[in-house]
Amino acid sequence: MRRDELLDAAEQILCDQGSAALTLSAVADRAGVSKGGLLYHYGSKEALIRGMVERLIDDFDELMAAQPGDTYTERYLEATLASVRSGRQRRWAVVTSASGSIDLLAPLRDAMTRWHREELAQEPDPVAAQIVRLACEGLWDVASHDPGLNTEADLQALELRLKALLHPSA
Repeated sequence: MRRDELLDAAEQILCDQGSAALTLSAVADRAGVSKGGLLYHYGSKEALIRGMVERLIDDFDELMAAQPGDTYTERYLEATLASVRSGRQRRWAVVTSASGSIDLLAPLRDAMTRWHREELAQEPDPVAAQIVRLACEGLWDVASHDPGLNTEADLQALELRLKALLHPSA
């Protein structure tokens, strides 16, 4: 069994039943493997949660790398909007809520530090870039709790306004 299939099974349990239902036995059952097979890849529930957190970070980094944009902040904005449009942020909400421990979220804290500091000094307007990055965090958080709040037209309007902050003369 591949690690991604185990992480998929764990995420499905979190989405369907909540963090109280996330047990190694439940994940093994959902993935169709023995508990020993699961323990071979993830020796504890904490290791499984850390694996989910790390995969989410890797997924977002890959999404950012695939986005168009001349600056890091433009790619961050595009990746955030792509995540909100696809509903990916729900995965983040259920995984991070399942952690139950600040230590399990250390990789996310490190990623957030990187995402908010990366190339900030190289931006044409570092303050505007920081505002856009923080707006992305707010959009992500609100969409996690109320995914139907913003229509596609709303997202397009937000995108235009945030890009205007980055390029005021355009």
